[in-house]
Amino acid sequence: MTPMKLCILSSEFVPYAKTGGLADVAGALVRNLGAIGHTVRAFMPLYPIVRSNHPSLKPVRGAQRVPLIIGDTEYWFSLLTALYPNTDVPMYFIDCPTLFDRGDLYTTDPDEHRRFLLFTRATLESCRRLGFGPDIFHCNDWHTAFLPLYLKTLYRGDPLLARAKSLLTIHNIGYQGIMPGSAAADLGLGAAWSMLDQADIARGVINPLKTGIKHADGVSTVSPTYAREICETPLGMGLQGALRERPDRVTGILNGVDYQEWDPRYDPHLSAHFSPQDLRGKLINKEMLIATLQLKLSTTQPLIGMVTRLAEQKGIDLLFDSLPGLLQSRDFGLAVLGSGDAKYVEFFASLTQRFPDRVSYRSGFDEPLAHLIEAGSDIFLMPSRYEPCGLNQMYSLRYGTIPIVRNTGGLADSVQHFDPSTGRGTGCVFNDYDAPAVRWAIGTVLDWYADPRCWLPVMQNAMAKDFSWTRQIKEYDSLYRGLASA
Repeated sequence: MTPMKLCILSSEFVPYAKTGGLADVAGALVRNLGAIGHTVRAFMPLYPIVRSNHPSLKPVRGAQRVPLIIGDTEYWFSLLTALYPNTDVPMYFIDCPTLFDRGDLYTTDPDEHRRFLLFTRATLESCRRLGFGPDIFHCNDWHTAFLPLYLKTLYRGDPLLARAKSLLTIHNIGYQGIMPGSAAADLGLGAAWSMLDQADIARGVINPLKTGIKHADGVSTVSPTYAREICETPLGMGLQGALRERPDRVTGILNGVDYQEWDPRYDPHLSAHFSPQDLRGKLINKEMLIATLQLKLSTTQPLIGMVTRLAEQKGIDLLFDSLPGLLQSRDFGLAVLGSGDAKYVEFFASLTQRFPDRVSYRSGFDEPLAHLIEAGSDIFLMPSRYEPCGLNQMYSLRYGTIPIVRNTGGLADSVQHFDPSTGRGTGCVFNDYDAPAVRWAIGTVLDWYADPRCWLPVMQNAMAKDFSWTRQIKEYDSLYRGLASA
């Protein structure tokens, strides 16, 4: 097939800057779309962490100190570039220290919306200066969601960009970037401001994500079940109506997994590797994990792992009324890695104090420890209230670490409940969002663990699943081609 010209915009990409799964997906798109022959250009802001960790970025000739007016302020941006690691795909970085030299990738500063308006506008201006006319602009989340409207207004007559189509991918609809209606002038739309949602304007707000949903040529999200949930249930976070008003359906494409990083056969963070044919390395990793966390467990005792943001979305509230009783009545260990809301930190810290021999909580993020928890745990717990896609449950499957998940979003699309009578299934899936359901699920999997006739088959089923990007990228390719030909 004829290669396409694709421009991918994201506020974060691995390996440059990451706060969550958005960065993983954006990086995977760059790498895999380039690998199947498309001409790809990727754009992100130049944050201080990128500047310090990648000092060899090169300035792009003809794109230095470019003026750009946002509202009543004139900013200047410069374009820097490097090849995305292990590819020939150019990454471009929008350098505007006035807006991006902050302590964090995202802020609560009053000009937060201006930061990403400039990023979006600067990407369009950079494409013009590079002479790059994409077939598709692939926007990700609210940070870039005004681009579809800009294509229909400010750049409608541009000979290079006028034929481009736009795709908006929603990674988590809970983050919408809502800004005050008084910021309308910052958009620079002039008379085209009427294309904004006027009901929102009357309420004194502008919703970037809703704007993108309304004006993008296509909308996708990161799993088929989540695509249905955000259109049909309260998980649409107030945008159900906007999604249903679109002439086409929201496309759900399950995220893929980078098996170069997440495969126990050659995980770079593990000293003992293993496979479905030889599981001895898994036991060694369990021994190492127990020793690292200074737990007093034997390798025959089941060990449950969690690597998670400590946020309401992740279902931590359900554990308040389930884990303490289970730890008293059942014999298992618990290893938790994550940071977030104080009440959840305090909960896991208190469990560590009450059960010091069997529970360990580590705050923050530690990449090698995250891999060791996946490899050394027997069970992985993800009781999410909602989960657009989730990646850890897919990592767990490959490591033979049996996931316990709630029947929502990408968890429902990637884990099938195990049936001991047939030997089919890959994990434990529970439906109700309440503590009794969690108690049932954990108890059920502990019972499977105690029965080798269950445990070995479910492990082998799990490790046989394939969620590689080489499969998922074909769905994006098909989506792009459909948009371009429409």
